Parts: sequence; structure tokens; C-alpha cells
Amino acid sequence: MERKNAWKGYDEAKSAKVDALAKDYMDFLDNGKTERECVDTIVNQIEAAGYRELPELMKEGKKLSAGDKVYAVWMNKAVVMFQIGTKPMTEGLNILGAHIDSPRLDLKPNPLFEQADIAYLKPHYYGGIRKYQWGATPLAMHGVVGKKNGEMVEISIGEKEGEPQFCITDLLPHLASEQNGRKLGEGLKGEELNIIVGSIPFMGEDDEKIKTPVKLMAMKLLNEMYGITEKDFTRAEIEMVPAYKAVDVGLDRSLVGAYGQDDRVCAYTSMQAMLDSDVTDRTMCCILVDKEEIGSVGATGMQSHFFENAVAEVMNLTGEYSELHVRRCLAHSCMLSSDVSSA
Repeated sequence: MERKNAWKGYDEAKSAKVDALAKDYMDFLDNGKTERECVDTIVNQIEAAGYRELPELMKEGKKLSAGDKVYAVWMNKAVVMFQIGTKPMTEGLNILGAHIDSPRLDLKPNPLFEQADIAYLKPHYYGGIRKYQWGATPLAMHGVVGKKNGEMVEISIGEKEGEPQFCITDLLPHLASEQNGRKLGEGLKGEELNIIVGSIPFMGEDDEKIKTPVKLMAMKLLNEMYGITEKDFTRAEIEMVPAYKAVDVGLDRSLVGAYGQDDRVCAYTSMQAMLDSDVTDRTMCCILVDKEEIGSVGATGMQSHFFENAVAEVMNLTGEYSELHVRRCLAHSCMLSSDVSSA
């Protein structure tokens, strides 16, 4: 089937709208390198557009009616939006769905080690990464750490101008004869994805007795920056992602090059479609979730009960709730589940 090139249908006014949308989308990608950051960015944007948080409305006992906008966040890693329609919710929802997690490297619970006078972090890969692409790529560190006293600390290193970045080493071409004989998928093996974080040893009194001085120096610097200790890694969720900013690609600037477009391209446009829509007969819904890259499992993936619970709470505020009504609502709903598709 032949398809007409979409650019041929754009006049100057439409092209200006496309450029504006692309710029906002690129800002979204830069501000949302992790699913937690995506949720924060989304909430800021939808609250500015009049959406109110579901738990607040539940406390107020507010009755929802056509045109009301409400959202719920789950564990800071998933978000669902509703715009109430004119028909009862038992007649079904029009749902947009996408995921906000992306392939990356997650740090292991005890990641820091020293080898050959270099300090490294040991990761495990999350989602469908092509491991050979991650060598010699500038990386940034994002995440949260739960300290022993219960304080949650947010970490971000490598995104701002002048901040250090991190990398996985690769071999020089003339030293890589054995590596060159590997299959493409084994160019860098999983156990070789170690991330350099330092090479200067800690120096002080009795430093000769310290077995891993470079590791100690790296930990000292992290402690000075964030007040964390090595044991805090066991209570951390730290992701290593490409440090690149989103850019225009091509002389005509017709493409976007960025990390995380799987599947934040659909998450952003689904959210934007909700914000741009007027009140409709059926209640509109947009759900953006975590864990798609590893099977939608866990408390923040689509196999959780977050979505059904949110629907039930919204129906309770519209005066329609019963277990049977929730089932009818879901049975009569239609969903566009979107993931990266061809241009």
C-alpha cells in the first residue's frame, strides 16, 4: 500500500505547529530521562492545564461532572488522566495508553568496586538494549536513594554544563582482534558493561593500609555531594542513561534525535492530545505506565491494579460506583495502546 509523504500535506502554518510541538517534545525528553522524572514533568504540565489530583478530590468528597479533569499518580512511576464526559462512565472510556520507561542500565544493589586502579559501577541492563552501543557513550546518573534515616535523596549527575559524566570503556580497533571476531550482539557482553566513576586514590594518613583507595575516593565524593554511604546503594534506584540532549537531525531539521523515544514519543503525544481535547460524550483517559520494557510486571506496570483502582475511585466521585459498574465501564471501553511506530 502506497502512502503519501505527510510533509507534502503541510503548509507553512501547519509546519510552524509541528515545529512548536517538536520543541516542546524535545524539552520533555530532556527533562524526563527516567520514569520518575517523566511523571514529575507530566504532573507539572497537566496541573497547569487544570487537572486536579484524585486523592485531594476524594478528601473533599467533590462530585465530578462533565468537563472535570482529574489525575492520579502511583508510586511516582505511573500516572493516569481522566476528563469526564457527558455520558455515564458505564458506557465506557476512550483510553490512550503508552509507557514511560525506556531501556537503560540500572545499578546493582552493591555496584561500586575497584579493579586495576579504576573505580567502577556494576550495572544490569533493563529492557531491550543493544549492548555494543553503550561503549564509549557519555552517561549521566539519575535516581533516588533512601538513606538510613528515611530521607529520600534525588541524584542527577552529568546533565548540566560542567558536570562530570561517566562511560563504559571499549577497545581501540588495533587491540580488538578477538572482540572483532564476536557476533554483533556480543561486541560488548553484559558482564563488560562496567561504568568508570574515578581513577584518583584516596590519600591521607595510613593510606597504604586502604585496600581500595580509588573506590573509597569515589564514595567520598558521592558522600560530599549527597550525604550517602555505600550501604545506601541497597536502598537506591539509580539509572545510567545517555547524557545527550535532544537535537534536530538533518539539514532540514525534520527528525528528532534523543534518548528515550521508546516510548516517550507516544506518552508525550497522548498527554498532549488530552490537553488539546474539548469535552466529549465518553470520558477520556490517558494512562502512562512503567515496566513495559520488562513485561509490564510489578506494582507500577499494567499488571498491577492501579488503573482499575483509579477508575473505581473516579466512578465513585461521579456517583456511579459499584463493582458491576466498574466491570461494565471496562468492558465497554476502547483503547489505543501506542508504542514506537514507523514515521
